[in-house]
Amino acid sequence: MATHKSAIKRHRQSLKRRERNRRVKGGIRKGTKRVRKAVAEGDLETAQEWLAITIKRLDKAAEKGIIHKNNAARRKSRLTRLVNQAMAAAQAQ
Repeated sequence: MATHKSAIKRHRQSLKRRERNRRVKGGIRKGTKRVRKAVAEGDLETAQEWLAITIKRLDKAAEKGIIHKNNAARRKSRLTRLVNQAMAAAQAQ
């Protein structure tokens, strides 16, 4: 454990940041899973709702520096492409 006053403060800050990062990343994982599950079940309306929520979460995480902006862009692209392909397949039938 740190003994200097500044080191103790830095440790407290790192614990707060770690907890915030875990919550945010967990929310992103949860949203991603819900989008993929909705697409797999064929519930495209729910998939679109969760896609919008997840994109918002990814943008916020990238803005705060929790994940890299290119990481957020890649994830948004993959999820959007997945939902769009499912919509196209549903319309083709």
